[in-house]
Amino acid sequence: MLVRDAMSTVVLTIGPTHTLRQAARLMAARRVGAAVVLDTDADGLGILTERDILVAVGKGQDPDQETAGTHTTTDVVFAAPSWTLEEAAEAMSHGGFRHLIVMDGDGGPVGIVSVRDIIRCWAPTRRHHSTLVG
Repeated sequence: MLVRDAMSTVVLTIGPTHTLRQAARLMAARRVGAAVVLDTDADGLGILTERDILVAVGKGQDPDQETAGTHTTTDVVFAAPSWTLEEAAEAMSHGGFRHLIVMDGDGGPVGIVSVRDIIRCWAPTRRHHSTLVG
């Protein structure tokens, strides 16, 4: 199976000046765990994940003052839609992250693939069953 078959095509794109609270609200509303941060001044893409927000809040940083740009990972590994899920899983495992931005041939983001997406594709279909407890 390929990344294009598993990825989410809902790509939330925000700017580096969004606050962490704004980013969290947008991510929650779209039910995604990561946002692509597009910094037109720096001419690049980064990623802000729910974990980045959690770490900032855990450190006592104010989510209304901290910006996405300050907490964005800019050293990003991008996936191609034609990658296998094994290639994506290997990149995630090697890099220690849970999301990959999927880029098309024109250099634009076309999706995000997460560990959850890969597991969903690899896991057998769940069947409803009851368990007897005695």
